[in-house]
Amino acid sequence: MKRLILACALTASPLPALAQQLGGWTEQKFSLFSSNTWEQGRDRVNVASDGTASMIWTALPEAEWDTRGASWTWSVASSVPPTTLDRKGGDDRNLSMYFVFMPAGIARKNQGASITRLLKVDEARVLMYVHGGSAARGALLSSPYLGARGRTIDLRGSGTGQNSETVDLAADYARAFGGSATSLVGLALSADSDDTDGQIRASLSGLRLR
Repeated sequence: MKRLILACALTASPLPALAQQLGGWTEQKFSLFSSNTWEQGRDRVNVASDGTASMIWTALPEAEWDTRGASWTWSVASSVPPTTLDRKGGDDRNLSMYFVFMPAGIARKNQGASITRLLKVDEARVLMYVHGGSAARGALLSSPYLGARGRTIDLRGSGTGQNSETVDLAADYARAFGGSATSLVGLALSADSDDTDGQIRASLSGLRLR
């Protein structure tokens, strides 16, 4: 009943379900010497990436582990060139939205772990929705870094502009990994321009889970 009341309230409210969480995500650097510049607001994240790469992330409370859909708007004012997203090195992208799944029991054992630790858990499965690359819209690609644990879905090719997305996590999970989605335990957002030494100016806003 509590979840039903919350869902109804979110439907009636103009505010995104995760508006507060967008203001408090943790940065994970990939290099000691460089990282992106993130500006987090209540309902919007801006990122500047100049030949750099990093991500911000948040763990989800157990009450949200049954999330099976999401929507957001991303906007790109300055873009890296098209790249091959399933090739390690040279796979820059403007933005990647990560959804991290694992069985509930495994998730409880890993509560409080960093995003780098979560991504290495054998039972983890990661859907990465990307703005960038050169693949066709909706293309399902292997991850050069996560192996069988991760799949990339190219939603928007490299370039500028603003687009709103709505994704069916359950259907995409089944397409990527087979079977039913496990618990959604974490979210991450990255920008990556280090391989092409490019420049990204982008934002993500209006993130909702359902």
